[in-house]
Amino acid sequence: MDALFVTPDSSAKAYQGLSAVYSAIEPPTWSLLLAESCRSNGFKVGILDCDAERLSLDAAVDRICIASARLVVFVVYGQNPNSGTTSMIGALALAEALKKENSDIKIAFVGSHTSALPKEVLAYDCVDIVLLNEGVYAVQNLLRSDLGPDLRGIKGIGYKNSDSNELILNSPEKVVPQDRMDEDMPGYAWDLLPYNEKPLDMYRAHFWHADFDHEKRTPFAAIYTSLGCQFACDFCMINILNRVDNDDEVSAANFKGMRFWSPEWVIREMRKLSEMGVKTLRISDEMFFLNRKFYRPILEKCIEEKFDFNMWAYSRVDTVRQKELELFKKAGVNWLALGIESGNQVVRQEVSKGSFRELNIREICEMIQDADIKIISNFIFGFAEDTMETMQETLDLAMQLNTEMANMYPCQALPGSPIHLEAKLNNWELPDSYEGYAFLSYDCKPLPTRYVSAEDVLRFRDEAWQTFFSNPSYLGMIEHKFGVKERKNIEEMAKIRLKRKLLGD
Repeated sequence: MDALFVTPDSSAKAYQGLSAVYSAIEPPTWSLLLAESCRSNGFKVGILDCDAERLSLDAAVDRICIASARLVVFVVYGQNPNSGTTSMIGALALAEALKKENSDIKIAFVGSHTSALPKEVLAYDCVDIVLLNEGVYAVQNLLRSDLGPDLRGIKGIGYKNSDSNELILNSPEKVVPQDRMDEDMPGYAWDLLPYNEKPLDMYRAHFWHADFDHEKRTPFAAIYTSLGCQFACDFCMINILNRVDNDDEVSAANFKGMRFWSPEWVIREMRKLSEMGVKTLRISDEMFFLNRKFYRPILEKCIEEKFDFNMWAYSRVDTVRQKELELFKKAGVNWLALGIESGNQVVRQEVSKGSFRELNIREICEMIQDADIKIISNFIFGFAEDTMETMQETLDLAMQLNTEMANMYPCQALPGSPIHLEAKLNNWELPDSYEGYAFLSYDCKPLPTRYVSAEDVLRFRDEAWQTFFSNPSYLGMIEHKFGVKERKNIEEMAKIRLKRKLLGD
């Protein structure tokens, strides 16, 4: 085997008690894309998904050793913004155990955290090579080499000088250009994923995506139709995968932009999933509900082919168009994830670089729900300009909107984001562990605001979550829309209280 793409398991520390039942287990999107890209160029590849299989360290080490790959690529990435950083928890533990078992194994790291802080990742003794940006071309450049003295001439990688142990970043490699998306990232290597009885049955959808019914969560898949985002919000690091500059003082905001696969490519992958029995499908694009030129042909074809997927997709509140909602619903988009972020317009404009238009969020949500599409609203507590009063405004808005689901995050300076760069330049205190960047972890350590301590931000977030999910109005709405069983499932989830080191637990 030329390359084994490994997805580490960090779930227990990242999600605490939620990991056993409630957190999703998503197919490893970038392992699938990289594996298929390499395979289409004649390389022999495999995928080891430690997360889906819940492998112990010893079992994972054994499986990697048995594979005898020339290069073991740790794909430290995830669809959620902080996943690349929090996945470092399991990645480092496994890489260290692997090196201890066999020091000759060549280990490379790729992913959003690696792209954000390549030298920090490369500095670990267990990491031989880092792949910069998305790594599509870099990994193939590597596999065409002998993984030895010729590393110095390979674009898009970082490595250690064998004599001095100096950390060296070679000149960047380009990301896949728009006109090469279908050819150079030709699909997903679905056949390389583990399964019990049928494809994708080791993966489970987000609890709410399955309408709070555990029996509907499997099989599950997630795909991209585009990569990147055209916006540059302070708190987001998504575009760091587009990085083509080794300068230390850059962030995701320097590399904003979107690239799209063709509708034909997307439908081909959807058709494969439909034939494998998948009904629950996530569209992972940061901005699916944005460009009519790309999303309309996809949705129209979903209707024509009668896929009957239960899909969810992302949108900003200011990109929702009423006349398109009927098409979304008819195609099977039953959930829209809205980035509302803050209930205070001034705070929202500050963190989004003024890109949010003034609008009535309540009217937008009503318009979506009138189209029989459910909403998962996303809120963040602890932006730089947040006070206790503005955070309360955000909670008040969440309670008033009473959407079918809500995510509530403490604001983190995620590596690769503009906020993280600002924090480093100003010597702000950052988490001292990868667990500290995990929103739901015991060690979670958000940024303080200019007016509120980190402890109070985290306490407010946790109390806000409990307030929302124990609200009689919310639970009554859930029972009316979904049923008694689903309401009880939510009430059982709400009994799991997160422990927080910062709050003295």
